[in-house]
Amino acid sequence: MLSSVERTAFDYAAKMRMFRPNARLYLINVIISGVAMGVFQLLFNFYVLSLGFDEALLGRLITVSSLTLSLVALPMGFLADILGRKNSLVLSGVLVSSAIIGMVLIPTEAAFYSLQIVLGIAQSLAVITMAPFLMENSGEQERTYLFSFGQGLQMFSAFVGNWLGGYLPTWIALRQGVPPTDSQAYAGSLAVMTGMCLLGLVPLMFLRRNRKVGEARSVFAPLRYATENPKLLGKLVIPLLITSIGMGFIIPFMNIFFRTVHQQPDPAIGTMFAWGSLAMGIGLLLAPPLAERFGKIQVVVVTQAFSVPFLILLGFSPWFWLSALSYFIHLALMNMGSPVFQTFVMERVDSEARATVASLTSMAWNFGWAFSSTVSGFLQVNYGFGTAFLGTISMYILAIIMYWAFFWRGKVENQ
Repeated sequence: MLSSVERTAFDYAAKMRMFRPNARLYLINVIISGVAMGVFQLLFNFYVLSLGFDEALLGRLITVSSLTLSLVALPMGFLADILGRKNSLVLSGVLVSSAIIGMVLIPTEAAFYSLQIVLGIAQSLAVITMAPFLMENSGEQERTYLFSFGQGLQMFSAFVGNWLGGYLPTWIALRQGVPPTDSQAYAGSLAVMTGMCLLGLVPLMFLRRNRKVGEARSVFAPLRYATENPKLLGKLVIPLLITSIGMGFIIPFMNIFFRTVHQQPDPAIGTMFAWGSLAMGIGLLLAPPLAERFGKIQVVVVTQAFSVPFLILLGFSPWFWLSALSYFIHLALMNMGSPVFQTFVMERVDSEARATVASLTSMAWNFGWAFSSTVSGFLQVNYGFGTAFLGTISMYILAIIMYWAFFWRGKVENQ
């Protein structure tokens, strides 16, 4: 057993040594921005609530951001080809930083809506650029490892960010002479996080241009590709849409869930989110060797299926310790297959169509979040979290069945 583990670790290290310079610079950006976004993801909901708004507004804000991500996905794919991967990633980082500091400086409902649109545009540009960028800066041997390692590294960075976010309001509150749950403490924490976002742009400045022949495309290319490959795109996109609808019901509100249902304070929630990110990171790092051995779609289906019982325990256990433990395990299993499926998708489309397909999958993913987040906000205010969890469980099961039917049963997977 030990020799098998050692051999797997040796193979993993060998694949990592194959990462190209552009990929390594991108991973440095992932570390810095991952810490910053870990702070933001933990504290933004608390910041909005501390200003006197409610969960229904949070749901609408998530919807605005997600709907923006969906609506601008195709234009952002076209823009990413015009600007190039480097400029697209840099512009995205600048827009993210500007949107978040704007929400700190102008804490009004109208500003939140407007800046969530800016944030959605920035995130759409980053997401759509990332997959083609990694494809262009990796070889077939290390590609799955790069996708998974990048997302795993992001989770480890979020581990630090979540932990930091749990304590940062307390530290800032002591300097400002206000309670740790005061809006000023949260605003100061988000301002610090914005500075980290800007720092993350530095490694991106050193990326080498890697525009390939055929990268530029006609404005009609997305429509043409969709009409020529409707069956393939449907199979690639629909399960992602169903999964995103399920996630939107509950995942954006997990910090609110642990505060209201289990009465946990901010430091405890931050620490728990940190360990959740660590669990996700471990799962993501384990995914590539599992995918090599068993197949990409097999890993996606099996890990997501095993995550569902832990989601049920997470939502309906009366004990905090069991709910928290289930949260860690569910995160690790449910997200393990994400970069594996992303690689699977990119490998099955032509190089000139990758930005198009990334745009379409991003549209599907974010439309699901936009739809279900608003519904979930309403359900929480009127019925509590139980109904929202049932929606997530149902959507996950449906998506798992689709992955199995579309790709495993038909033996589409080629290792």
